[in-house]
Amino acid sequence: MTTPVNQALANPITEDDIANYLANTPDFFQRHAELLATVQFTSPHSHRTVSLQERQAEMLREKIKLLEQRIMEMIRNGNENVMLSDKILRWARTLFLTTNLADLPTEIVQEIKDQFAVPQVGLRLWGVADEFSGLGCVQGVSDDAKVFASSLTEPFCGLNTGFEAVSWLEEAHNVSSLALIPLRSGPAGSAAPAFGMLVLASSDAQRFNSGMGTEFLARIGELASAALSRLR
Repeated sequence: MTTPVNQALANPITEDDIANYLANTPDFFQRHAELLATVQFTSPHSHRTVSLQERQAEMLREKIKLLEQRIMEMIRNGNENVMLSDKILRWARTLFLTTNLADLPTEIVQEIKDQFAVPQVGLRLWGVADEFSGLGCVQGVSDDAKVFASSLTEPFCGLNTGFEAVSWLEEAHNVSSLALIPLRSGPAGSAAPAFGMLVLASSDAQRFNSGMGTEFLARIGELASAALSRLR
């Protein structure tokens, strides 16, 4: 016959059993309040023994510090978004004020460099009206590049692996990462064939990395497309 002692030895109480009991018996410490005063922990900061109340205070301070960091990050991101919006508005204003359509491609390239601190910017267009066929941005675009631009449903960001668009830049040898932005009629992501492509490039391999968001670049593409569609 199995005795209670043998049963206890065969099925010892585990830490989980104790934790479950305390979780399901919230009035335990009300009946044994004196235990709270004897509970001690080792502080992860000072490595000294502290009371339950001190450890709870430390944990609360850690949570407050984490929340403060998150709030500061939100404020910083908000400020960056405001600054970015201002730059886009200034750039859009320049496009509206450009009355000579033949100057638009040059203005777009230069303003992207100035407003958004992009080291190198290139632009190519195709299918433009005859009066603009002599512009430099219309020259030297292969059929493969046109097909590739039309295949992009969103801006591409990544390392320079030998894209033709890199040859449109003044310092093609100094490109480590780039963003390729298709230009097309309609909103970003539409299925309309592209009539051009912007290339933004940097010698910094992380400037246009494959993990970055492309929403801002898509807005750049939409504004540039709207302005340059007047050349068609």
